[in-house]
Amino acid sequence: MKGVKFILAGIIFGIVMVKSEAVSWFRIQEMFRFQSFHMYGIIGTAVLLGVIAVFLIKKLQIRDINGLPITIPAKDKRWTKYALGGLVFGLGWALTGACPGPMFVNIGYGYIAMAIVVFGALLGTYLYGLIRHKLPH
Repeated sequence: MKGVKFILAGIIFGIVMVKSEAVSWFRIQEMFRFQSFHMYGIIGTAVLLGVIAVFLIKKLQIRDINGLPITIPAKDKRWTKYALGGLVFGLGWALTGACPGPMFVNIGYGYIAMAIVVFGALLGTYLYGLIRHKLPH
């Protein structure tokens, strides 16, 4: 019964992604070709809502579901790891036409070929876990 709220959240997330066309390979390719503002508007809205949420969490000292204070760590001054991670993420997004959330939404929407992309993402995550201790963090 505990997991029902997470399943409902996933269903709502999927509906929002489909209705906003954020799972559309065509829309993603438009974004990477700078042909449309559509995806930039979605991403910008998400960033703005994230900024507002973090502000409210800090200002109102909101606690998590277990009553513990939510702590947000200080920013890391090293930007090169973020640039490299963003480059790898962006290349994967551009090549597959999907980022992690829409990958699963596309499978649920009936695009079974996206299972190959999910398999690749899971394999990449597994391989990262194997070599994580050797990487500079």
